[in-house]
Amino acid sequence: MGFHLPGLQRSTNIPKGYLAVYVGDNQKKRFMIPISFLNQPSFQDLLCQAEQEFGYDHPMGGLRIPCPDDVFLDITSRLQRS
Repeated sequence: MGFHLPGLQRSTNIPKGYLAVYVGDNQKKRFMIPISFLNQPSFQDLLCQAEQEFGYDHPMGGLRIPCPDDVFLDITSRLQRS
C-alpha cells in the first residue's frame, strides 16, 4: 500500500519512512531524511527553493534541493535535535 510519485523509481535501499534527497549545486550528494522533516517550516523553505529552481520535475529519482551541503546539514541537524 502507499502512494507512487510519477517518475520516481522505488529503491530498496531507502528505509521505510525516509525520502531520498539530492543536495548541492554542482556535485549532488544523496541524503536520506525522515518524512517528518517535510512538515517543518525550515525544511519547507528548502522545498520552496527547489520548486522555484526546478519546478516539479526531478528526473534523478529523488527530490533535488538547491543549497550547499553544509547549509542542508545544519538545518537537518537542528531538526533532528528538536
